[in-house]
Amino acid sequence: MLCTNSTFRWQRTMSETARIHPCPQCKKPARYNKDNPWRPFCSERCRLIDLGQWANESYQLPASPEADD
Repeated sequence: MLCTNSTFRWQRTMSETARIHPCPQCKKPARYNKDNPWRPFCSERCRLIDLGQWANESYQLPASPEADD
C-alpha cells in the first residue's frame, strides 16, 4: 500500500517492505522490520538463547596468532 500523501507516494509502508528471512536461531521465518522488537530473531526466546550462547562463549571469532618480532 502506498502512502496517501502525494509528496511521499513513492514510499511504501513498513509492513509491505518488510523482509522475511530465517531466524538465526531456529530458522523459522522472521520479519525484519521495526514492528519486530526481536529482529533479526523471530521471538524473545530465540534472542535470549543467542545472547546466552555469546555469554557462555559458545561462539568464538577466529584469530590468527601474533607474529613475534
